[in-house]
Amino acid sequence: MQYSAVIVDDDEKLTKLLQTYFEKEGFITGVAHEGFEAMKLIREKKPDIIILDLMLPGIDGWEICRRVRRETDIPILMLTARDEETDRLIGLEMGADDYVTKPFSPREVVARAKVILRRSKKSAAVKAEAIKIGNLSINYERHEIRKDGELVDVTPTEFKIVELLTTNPGRVYSRLHIVEFIQDYAFDGYERTIDAHIKNLRRKLEDNPKEPQYIITVYGVGYKFAGGDRDA
Repeated sequence: MQYSAVIVDDDEKLTKLLQTYFEKEGFITGVAHEGFEAMKLIREKKPDIIILDLMLPGIDGWEICRRVRRETDIPILMLTARDEETDRLIGLEMGADDYVTKPFSPREVVARAKVILRRSKKSAAVKAEAIKIGNLSINYERHEIRKDGELVDVTPTEFKIVELLTTNPGRVYSRLHIVEFIQDYAFDGYERTIDAHIKNLRRKLEDNPKEPQYIITVYGVGYKFAGGDRDA
């Protein structure tokens, strides 16, 4: 299967380098160097993945992330020159699936993009049935979650976390276990970002995110999905 990627960064040398590495791996690529151009390209091309720098002229990467998430669940891999955890968590809370901090190896960017696409594809194919837990319906084949019958907009990473937690409701999964499941292999420091994804999911799935009834924190251990009323 041939994938497509839109690469967004105002550094023309960097985008050309990334484009070369992605195309060597068989990707069809498009490039944008500022925010408005990026949104136009994303809407036209509808790529399989977006490689997105945060610091852009026009509209910045955070705003692009917001707009993309309002329209689609295309995976987003953030590029950031800032090594501050707060910036990364903000991006993840806005719906990005992963991040790479500059300077980076182009091979690492391609590898992470392929992991995101692989796990997204696996999520859709792993199960053919749908399940119902409480007022949530989860269809693994369609990659869909519905709350009270209404479709919930989740990112591929968020869906992958739900897939893991709902496979065995009540089982506690550590952050490292979740990282290894959603990434296929763990990246240093990524465990801390699991909390951001969990916060996003609670906001989307829970009636009261501050008093969750589904995604429960087991302090000192990790997370579990409560609710044993599971119907195929």
